[in-house]
Amino acid sequence: MNARIKAVFDDAGVRGWLHAVALESPADTVEVDADGVVPMASVYKLPLLAGFCRLVDLGELDPVARLTLDPAERTAGPTGLSVLADPVTMSLRDLAVSMMTVSDNASADALLELVGLRRLAELLESFGLRRTWVRRGTAANLRDLQRRTGLDDPNAALAVLADNDRTDPAGVYEAANGSASSPRDMTFLLRRLWAGELLSAEQTDFVKTTMHRQIFQHRMASGFPHDGVRVAGKTGTFGALRHEVGVVTLPGGAAFAVAVYTLAARGDLRQPRVDAAIGEAARVAVDLLR
Repeated sequence: MNARIKAVFDDAGVRGWLHAVALESPADTVEVDADGVVPMASVYKLPLLAGFCRLVDLGELDPVARLTLDPAERTAGPTGLSVLADPVTMSLRDLAVSMMTVSDNASADALLELVGLRRLAELLESFGLRRTWVRRGTAANLRDLQRRTGLDDPNAALAVLADNDRTDPAGVYEAANGSASSPRDMTFLLRRLWAGELLSAEQTDFVKTTMHRQIFQHRMASGFPHDGVRVAGKTGTFGALRHEVGVVTLPGGAAFAVAVYTLAARGDLRQPRVDAAIGEAARVAVDLLR
């Protein structure tokens, strides 16, 4: 069965990793290098969301507490608070919504600072994740890239990754150097979140509702172009990396956790064939599990 999915990856010119599991029947899986540990890019925002919500349940963070982010100190990015010109004050839970729905880097780094890397590591271990680690947020990731490229401007450093006539900086796509996870770990996390095993009913509903509001429909959701199919997902993009993890729910109620990671042969900023391949691989995996 894996040959069909590998053919999708090959046709798009990517190395791919995939794990899919039926939520009601966790013994039923589809796998392609599912235990490979891959740099997560913005997929790290999903385990961060789970950790944030657990701290809300524990009373360690107040979701309605307000935080002001100044533009001079906010993390750069193409969406959300990252692109705004003025100081913005929001509740922590609204920062979490922005982080997940539009992959807002500024909101994510603000929440990561509040949760803390060490505390988040403890939480992820308690969730049962063995091949997932968050070692830094987006701002630190950009600083690391600038160090590797020798460039002061983060946009110029990112342009190096997009330039197919230049060699990628050594180590930039190595999982040991930053935040990373395996597809199996991410579907395990999603399965436990959807089952209500990790969070209170209120926080579980918040996670599900927020993930269903993600605006990006060009990857996993593109494989299910039907109004009756719901996709709750989180994308990740960095250089040649294109990912999405999420839960696909069919009209009859059957639901499947799917994680698709890819590393493209090219670093172009726009890679529609790779985006479409993520949706196609997810669709094939769900079809095999139905």
